[in-house]
Amino acid sequence: MKKRIGTQLYSVRNQLAQDFEGTIRKLAAMGFDGVELAGLPQGITPKAAVALFKSLNLTVSGGHMGMPVGENKNQTIDMARELGCRYIIDGKGPDSFKTLDLVKQSCEQFNEGGRNAAAAGLCLVIHNHWWEFQKIGDRLVFDIMLEQLVPEVSFEIDTYWAKTAGVDPAPVIARLGARVPLIHIKDGPCVMGQPMVAAGKGAMEFLPIIAAAKHAEWLICELDECATDMLDAMRDSLAYLRKVT
Repeated sequence: MKKRIGTQLYSVRNQLAQDFEGTIRKLAAMGFDGVELAGLPQGITPKAAVALFKSLNLTVSGGHMGMPVGENKNQTIDMARELGCRYIIDGKGPDSFKTLDLVKQSCEQFNEGGRNAAAAGLCLVIHNHWWEFQKIGDRLVFDIMLEQLVPEVSFEIDTYWAKTAGVDPAPVIARLGARVPLIHIKDGPCVMGQPMVAAGKGAMEFLPIIAAAKHAEWLICELDECATDMLDAMRDSLAYLRKVT
């Protein structure tokens, strides 16, 4: 499957706050296939954003919008539909995975969200950080999660945070197979607290990751913080991925 390449708009949050349309046009001109959302700047409505994306042939690959559970169920599902994306992306902070009981409680909520999303023709995907790859006793939190989660829950594997936690992301992706429709691509020294760099310019080894990602639909470029100009890093990341995929 030919991978589509997108960008997580969180990476350019500062630029979007200053000039939303201009920044989106720059990303489209670079050649990205789509965008992943993590909220919108103040004053930008989903309707206006979607109209701009469509005019530039940018697909919304997914969006961080909370889980479709409890009071947020219908609001989240409606938001995904308004954005025209299938994938609802969410996760939890480190305090939600500190004990076995907390992991189980978190997974119960993920399961509820996954079932609700599936019933609406959508898909809940969990975005990981480093704390899902820490241990409780002698077991990885992530392995415990896999025992608890229902098949309706999928994953957006953030390869950089997995590697920074000391886990090779390629076998993780291969193990999950079709449950990984989205993959976050970021690069850097794989050291906590140090800034990231464009894909292909850091310590990450992406060829095994791409080889393992047989079922992934999207490779999403994301840099939380960058050692260089963020738009330049996005352009360089896209060029690198076009070369190796």
